[in-house]
Amino acid sequence: MKHRLERVSEILKREVSEFILREFTFPGALVTVQHVDVTPDLKHSNVYISALGDEDARKAAIHKIQESRSMIQHAVSRRVVLKYTPQLHFRLDTAIERGTRVIELLQQIETPEEE
Repeated sequence: MKHRLERVSEILKREVSEFILREFTFPGALVTVQHVDVTPDLKHSNVYISALGDEDARKAAIHKIQESRSMIQHAVSRRVVLKYTPQLHFRLDTAIERGTRVIELLQQIETPEEE
């Protein structure tokens, strides 16, 4: 069963990603689908979206995606053949921003500023 969940997660990630890339533009933000978690009953899935850019562009991008959830849901259900297409729930994934911040801090430690 675990392998099935992984396969469904990957298929949903690919389809949602392709749809967002094809149908949306996000000025000032780079938007990617990072990960999809599907519940064991295949009724719900959390889609983790990463948006790089300034704070306003990131908020606008995730808001645009959340507003278009039903359209994305419909498009995915037409392309992915399952008994039930999981209901998509979009979440903002901040792991990349946290990682970038850690790298910046490490670089500051390695190269002390000259006074």
